[in-house]
Amino acid sequence: MSLVVRHADGETVIDALPGRTLRDVLREHGLSPYTRLTERANCGGRGLCATCGVRIREGPGPDHWHDRLADRFGYPRLSCQVDVRAGMVVELDEEKVVWGRRESERVE
Repeated sequence: MSLVVRHADGETVIDALPGRTLRDVLREHGLSPYTRLTERANCGGRGLCATCGVRIREGPGPDHWHDRLADRFGYPRLSCQVDVRAGMVVELDEEKVVWGRRESERVE
């Protein structure tokens, strides 16, 4: 299945197996959800540090407690808590310093 990832250099289409975590798939294809600092200092995909945030433009709704709160308040969703499913379009949050900004704070 195809996963479309939007990033600073354009768009990348990835063939991914359903059911894997989005964080792992992104990292395996050289598209890290982390900043330079948090690439090394993170919780390893356990949903604790909130540094692997991405914007899911098309795909599954939030089902993890953190993602429900993030969605409610406009923050990025944790890629370590999202399973890859068909028809996903994901945007890497290139503007974050450590954690992602709220949607309303994005600079276009």
